[in-house]
Amino acid sequence: MQNPLLAPFDTPFNTIPFDKIKVEHFIPALQEAIEQGKKEIQQITTNTAPATFDNTVVALEQAGSLVEIVASTLFNLNYAETTPAIQQVAREASPLLTEYRNDITLNEALFSRVKQVYEQQGTYTLNAEQTMLLEKTYKGFTRNGAKLADKEKQRLREIDKRLSEAALQFSENVLHETNDFTLHIIQEEDLAGLPDSAIEIAKMTAQERDLEGWAFTTHYPSFHPFITYADNRALRKKMYLAHMTKACKGNAHDNQALVKELVQLRHERAQLLGYTTHAAFALEERMAGSVEKVSAFLQDILQYAKPIAAQQIEEVAAYAKANGLGEERLQRWDLAYYSEKLKKEKYAIDDEILRPYFPLENVIKGVFLVAEKLFNLSFTPNTDIPVYHPDVTAYEVTDHQGKHWGVFYADFFPREGKKGGAWMTSYREQHKKEGKDIRPLVSIVCNFSKPTETKPSLLTFQEVTTLFHEFGHALHGMLAEGTYQSVSGTNVYWDFVELPSQLMENWCYEKECLDLFARHFETDEPIPQELIERIKESANFLQGFATIRQLGFGFLDMAWYGEAHQQVEDVFDFESKALSTTALFPSIEGVNMSCQFNHIFAGGYAAGYYSYKWAEVLDADAFEYFKEKGIFNAEVAESFRKNILAKGGSEHPMTLYKRFRGQAPSVKPLLKRSGLLEEAKI
Repeated sequence: MQNPLLAPFDTPFNTIPFDKIKVEHFIPALQEAIEQGKKEIQQITTNTAPATFDNTVVALEQAGSLVEIVASTLFNLNYAETTPAIQQVAREASPLLTEYRNDITLNEALFSRVKQVYEQQGTYTLNAEQTMLLEKTYKGFTRNGAKLADKEKQRLREIDKRLSEAALQFSENVLHETNDFTLHIIQEEDLAGLPDSAIEIAKMTAQERDLEGWAFTTHYPSFHPFITYADNRALRKKMYLAHMTKACKGNAHDNQALVKELVQLRHERAQLLGYTTHAAFALEERMAGSVEKVSAFLQDILQYAKPIAAQQIEEVAAYAKANGLGEERLQRWDLAYYSEKLKKEKYAIDDEILRPYFPLENVIKGVFLVAEKLFNLSFTPNTDIPVYHPDVTAYEVTDHQGKHWGVFYADFFPREGKKGGAWMTSYREQHKKEGKDIRPLVSIVCNFSKPTETKPSLLTFQEVTTLFHEFGHALHGMLAEGTYQSVSGTNVYWDFVELPSQLMENWCYEKECLDLFARHFETDEPIPQELIERIKESANFLQGFATIRQLGFGFLDMAWYGEAHQQVEDVFDFESKALSTTALFPSIEGVNMSCQFNHIFAGGYAAGYYSYKWAEVLDADAFEYFKEKGIFNAEVAESFRKNILAKGGSEHPMTLYKRFRGQAPSVKPLLKRSGLLEEAKI
C-alpha cells in the first residue's frame, strides 16, 4: 500500500491528507524522501556542465521538497496535536533531518559549485530576488561549516544533532509540566471573584478528568482568569508558582541541564564558525546587525519605560493596600488581580465587560472582513479539505476575481496534545516551479476558551489582539508572490517577521474596525461607542510595566547568547542577574523563566527575542501611515501588500520598508502609542 505522505495527494489543492496519515507512516516516508533528496543533490554535484545560477542554485533550492513536506507535517503535528507516539517519532526523525541537512551544507563538491556561481555573479544578470537567493545560499554553506576542516566539520555535525535532540526534549518537558498540573477545587467559596465563564470551563475541565468540583490548569484560558479574578490569594499564589516553576523543580522533566547544554553547544558552534558568541552569529543575518546595537536599542527604550513602569507598580500597590492587601507587599500573583480592579475603577472596563462582545465566531468574521477590505480576500470553509483534529477548520482563500491564494487552517482551542501559546506555521510555502505558482498551506494555532453549555467561546480583548496578530503572520504567508521558497513569505530577517503580525493588532483599537464584528453574543447589539473609547483610553494602562517585561525577556535572551561567559553553574542565579535591571518585584524562590522559555531554547528566537520590540517600532510607524490616510485606505493597503507581504525576504527589509513608507521608520510613533512620549522628550 502506498504511503499517503509520498503519494500525489488526492485532495483539494494538494493539501495534506491528514485523514489517511498514521504515525507509522512518518519514518518510512522521511527515509524515502531523504533518499530522493540525496539523489537530487547528486545530480547537481555530478553535472559536468559549468556551474550556473540555474543548474546549481535553483536546482539546490528545489531539491528535497518532499523532505520539507514530510518534516513540516510531522513537527507541526508534534506541536498542535501530539501523542507519546508522535513525540517518539519526532525524536527519531530529528537526528535524521539534521544529518541530511548537514550532508548538504558540508558537501564539498556542492559548495564548490555554489562558490563558483557566487564569485562569478558579476557575469550574470540577476534580479533582486535571485541575488538575495544566491547570497542566502552561499551564506547557508559558510554559516554551517562549509569552510571548516574535516575534524571541525565532524564536531559541527555532532553539535547540530545534539541541539536538535535537546531542543525537542526541552519543549516536551514544558508541555508535560503544563499538562501535569491541576488545581482541583472542591469548596465553592474558593471560586469567589471568578467570572461565571471561568467557573463553567473549570467545571467542564473537571468532568473531562473525572473529578468532582472544578479544575484549573496553567493553560492560558484557565490560568489567566484565575490569576486575574480569584479572591483567594493563597490559591492565586499556588497557581502562579505552578505556572512559573515549570521544568525547574528537579524532577524528571527539569530543563536546567538542557538550558546549560543548549547555551554551551550554541556558543561552541558559533566559535567553531569564527564568531565570538551565538548572538554575534545570529545577528549577522538580522536588521539589528550586532550585539552592541541590540543592547543599545533595549537600553534606549528601558530608560524611558522603567520610571513609568515603577510609577505604575507603585499605583497598583497603593490601590492594593487600600483595598484588602493591607501591609502585605504586592507580589506577582497580586498584580493581575489588583490591576484589573484598578483598571475597572479608572476606566470602567475589564475583560468581563468586553468578552460578551467578542464571541470567537464574530472575531473570525471580523479578521476576515479586515482582510477583505484591505486586500480583497475571501475565506470560504471547505469541509472536503482534510484536517488533523475536529476543532480545526480549513478555508479556501480567494480574491474578488476568483484567484486562489492558498488554504488557511484555523485551530483555536487548548487540548493536552497542543503546546501552549499561539503561533502561525506553514505546511507548504509559496513558490514557483516549472512555471506554476504553488500556493501555500498556512495555519494559525491558538489556545482560546472553549464554548460551554451556555455560552460560545468568548474572547478577552488580549485574545482578540492575539488572533489578529497570528492572522497577520498568516497574511504574510498567504499573500507571498515569490519565485523561490527560501525567500518567500515569512522567510525574512527574524527582526522583520513580526511587522505584519504586530501591525494587524492596531486595527483592534479602531472604531471603524470594531464596528465590523464586535457585537454582544446575546443581544447582537454592537459594541457601544463609550466602550470603544474606554478600550483606547485604557490601552496604555500598565504599558510601562508591559514594556519592561518584554525588555526583560530580551535582556535575558542576550545574556544567555550575547556574552562569551564560562560554563553557567546555576541557572537561577544567572537568570536573576540578567533580569536585575528590569526587576520591579522581589525575587521568588523556585521561580524560573529560562526553563520554560521555548522561544529561545526550543524555538527560533535564540538571540532574537528583542525582535518583538524592534518590530513594534516598525508596526507603530507603519500604522501611523495608515491612520494618516485612513485605516482601510486602498492605496496604502496595496503598497503594504505589494512591497512587504508579496516580497517576503526577496530584498533587504529596510529597502522594502522604505519603499512602502517612503522613509525610514521613526521610534516616535511607538513611544507615543505606549504613553512614553513625554518621557522621551522628542
